[in-house]
Amino acid sequence: MDYEIFDAGRFTLQCGITLPECKVAYKTHGTLAHAKDNAIIYPSRYAGTQADQTFLLSPGKALDPDKYFIICINMLGSGLSTSPSNSPRPFSGPDFPLVTQYDNVRLQDRIVREVFGIDTIRLVCGWSMGGQQAFQWASLFPDRVQAMSCFCGQGTTAPHTYVFLEGVKQGIIGDPDWKNGYYETQPYNGLRAKGRIWAGWALSQEWYREKTWESQGFATLEDYLQGYWDGIYFGRDANDLLSFIATWQACDLANNPLYNGDRAAAYGAITARSIILPARTDFYFPPEDNAAEVALMPNAELRVIDSIWGHYSGGGRTEADLAVIDQALKDLLA
Repeated sequence: MDYEIFDAGRFTLQCGITLPECKVAYKTHGTLAHAKDNAIIYPSRYAGTQADQTFLLSPGKALDPDKYFIICINMLGSGLSTSPSNSPRPFSGPDFPLVTQYDNVRLQDRIVREVFGIDTIRLVCGWSMGGQQAFQWASLFPDRVQAMSCFCGQGTTAPHTYVFLEGVKQGIIGDPDWKNGYYETQPYNGLRAKGRIWAGWALSQEWYREKTWESQGFATLEDYLQGYWDGIYFGRDANDLLSFIATWQACDLANNPLYNGDRAAAYGAITARSIILPARTDFYFPPEDNAAEVALMPNAELRVIDSIWGHYSGGGRTEADLAVIDQALKDLLA
């Protein structure tokens, strides 16, 4: 097992439901300094685990395990942490309760404090839903987080993104094999439909116009759709993916007992030096939405990744995009 498990015991979610045995999977890289001042929190993304985060981790990069103690933490719903697919009844499958990013970050804070005794966070960063959690960290614990970066993500889900996710969700639940979530085998037609829907959103018109699939080893557009997207979610559980979507749709930086819906206060509390990195062509999290967030933050900078790779610009798919993210993180850690 290439990760550790934190047993949080009974944990009451923001929705009011108590998980009787809540567990969070995480993996660390590097060594915690004696002063415990070199910790970086790097939460997971949608449909991802700690295994998908290594593109930013290596000697010489900003997230250098030779310098920093990097904690990669899996959200609830990931299939490794407590999720619909691994919870006993009555919380299994479609009966799994709503998890918010507020819940995820409260659990992550317990790992940081209870397992490692860390108070100061040198940097918290993440891609997509990982970036949502980075925002939460910096807003909930402004006196502890020194720097924050979100790449291709937002602190609050915009209405257009909410609607996009409704379409993705319908792709899964429209499969007769879904059976209202009580399926006996995975609804593979629904997961394939989900991939096809996602294919039009994750990458830009420019990416397709330039036939970039050819540089990825695919002969035709249909070859790319079948070879990359049709089976991309076959290794994941449908209810886990739907749980992630619910968390994403519910993401609101101010929806917690600390800020009680006051978004200006939630964003204004982020005193950490922050660099927010939208991609010019990201349909989920366009630069305009991030610019509105940065305008509410006292110590934040907007840097747009000029890439045709859409939302995938935040995932290190090209060396050019990765270099922009890495430089921003180096600047924050300087």
